[in-house]
Amino acid sequence: MPALNDHLSPIFDEVVRRNPGELEFHQAVAEVLESLDPVVRKHPEYVDAEIIRRLCEPERQIIFRVPWLDDHGRVHLNRGFRVEFNSALGPYKGGLRFHPTVYGGIVKFLGFEQIFKNSLTGLPIGGGKGGSDFDPKGRSAAEIMRFCQSFMTELYRHLGEHTDVPAGDIGVGGREIGYLFGQYKRITNRYESGVLTGKGLTWGGSQVRTEATGYGVVFFTQEMLRTRGESLDGKRVVVSGSGNVAIYAIEKVQQLGGTVVACSDSSGYVVDPAGIDLDLLKHVKGEQRGRVSDYATARGGSAQFVAGGSVWDVPCEIALPCATQNELDADAATALIAGGVQAVAEGANMPVTPEAVRRFSEAGVLFAPGKAANAGGVATSALEMQQNASRDSWSFEHTEARLQEIMQSIHDRCLATAEEYDSPGNYVAGANIEGFKRVADAMLALGVI
Repeated sequence: MPALNDHLSPIFDEVVRRNPGELEFHQAVAEVLESLDPVVRKHPEYVDAEIIRRLCEPERQIIFRVPWLDDHGRVHLNRGFRVEFNSALGPYKGGLRFHPTVYGGIVKFLGFEQIFKNSLTGLPIGGGKGGSDFDPKGRSAAEIMRFCQSFMTELYRHLGEHTDVPAGDIGVGGREIGYLFGQYKRITNRYESGVLTGKGLTWGGSQVRTEATGYGVVFFTQEMLRTRGESLDGKRVVVSGSGNVAIYAIEKVQQLGGTVVACSDSSGYVVDPAGIDLDLLKHVKGEQRGRVSDYATARGGSAQFVAGGSVWDVPCEIALPCATQNELDADAATALIAGGVQAVAEGANMPVTPEAVRRFSEAGVLFAPGKAANAGGVATSALEMQQNASRDSWSFEHTEARLQEIMQSIHDRCLATAEEYDSPGNYVAGANIEGFKRVADAMLALGVI
């Protein structure tokens, strides 16, 4: 249990009691509450209105069954989730994840994080998350379509551009968003573009949405380095993962002069001292749906695949964990520090364990939490919502410039808030407090609802 004051400790105990076994959710709540002691001391009105207790309880939790037929006519059954966590700032906004590890605790942790991430963007969006334990791997496009149609047949009644606006996440890309939107349109008889984001460019999607999370984490990293008179130019970078976020983080690092020397997937990692060949990686992971071992084989030369093991054993100056939660533990942090790491920014949601964060802090390593560093994805989703509402379409250059402005603003506000609350340079405290205060003030204004 974290060390909390007399007001916050009972709230955390209540969260654990009411949500047994949901360890990821407990971890996410603890990480935020640990930052809020100076806030509740300075703002007793938050205590009087029970803002924090209300924030820790979702406004609505939806669980439903999803029956579907495979290509052989066999019936399968999965479970669907949508946690509409907080709408004080705007309609619920957050992705849908299709992966066998999805259960209530994962969705709740992601939805809780989304509240503060969305708040930090400065845009009018609340926090939510959803998904299913359906595994799209190995399934045909027809099977995925039938699953998505069954999933949306239940979920549609809870969605709307002014109510709840899902996007994609792990296992949910443009193809799945298309099937989901098609079913929503079919059931409601409305072409409501703003009900889903991550759509195709020819039917309401936004430029840069595919690249946004990866680009955003690199923009944030660049801003952190600037506080020490540094830049990404010439830096050795390690990126975990090789999916959408990782690939576009690699792309932006290379554009800014850095060299990504390693990336990974669930089978292991590849080290490429000359720098990852991005075009080849996109071909292997995208068109071939292959593994990083296939990349190493195709690349040849000094590229080496290491089965299993930890990508964090590769010495670097910048580390970008872009795979999954709790992937970078205390031992990995120690290895990175020994390898000369200067900055770590979370491209995934909560990929760094609390003990690893502490080790980075003690070693003076710059550390950016995901709710700040990977907010670029949801920020660009909100920009897509703006374009849909105005029946407009922006250029890639304009949208990327807006994304960069938003990430710079998040960085600067996190830094300023950390300074205001006597934690200079602590991006975790800055992000938690800044994200919390905007939601808390809105909740006070709206009354007890």
